[in-house]
Amino acid sequence: MRDLSFLDAHQAVYVQHHEGKEPLEYRFWVTYSLHCFTKDYEHQTNEEKQSLMYHAPKESRPFCQHRYNLARTHLKRTILALPESNVIHAGYGSYAVIEVDLDGGDKAFYFVAFRAFREKKKLRLHVTSAYPISEKQKGKSVKFFTIAYNLLRNKQLPQPSK
Repeated sequence: MRDLSFLDAHQAVYVQHHEGKEPLEYRFWVTYSLHCFTKDYEHQTNEEKQSLMYHAPKESRPFCQHRYNLARTHLKRTILALPESNVIHAGYGSYAVIEVDLDGGDKAFYFVAFRAFREKKKLRLHVTSAYPISEKQKGKSVKFFTIAYNLLRNKQLPQPSK
């Protein structure tokens, strides 16, 4: 049994400062998908997959130790640092962060996909997947505070230019 408490839903507060204006505060409820720590690899046998199977209410997938270790070490910190991060359009109405800071000042490519939306008057971030990548992904850049501001004001979220 592995500890998944680091993926419990939590609130993240982001503060946007403007010179000469009151700071804007965005309170998001953050949730995480099982895709942050599971992966169905083609090379695994059915027996291996079954022995690693993680069952969630809507889906079951094999546990992945590598994704779990990355999520445990970097995921929450990455989400809390969204305003300072390079966020890109990830397609299908999602956004992603593609780099994380490692201890010692190095960076690693870690694709953290998330959706931003409103639910019952609350701002929500749902991390749909998080996995290592070998090279930097391309995508149109978007500022996290633009996403947050538009969501707070019930405006359309930023879309990639065609």
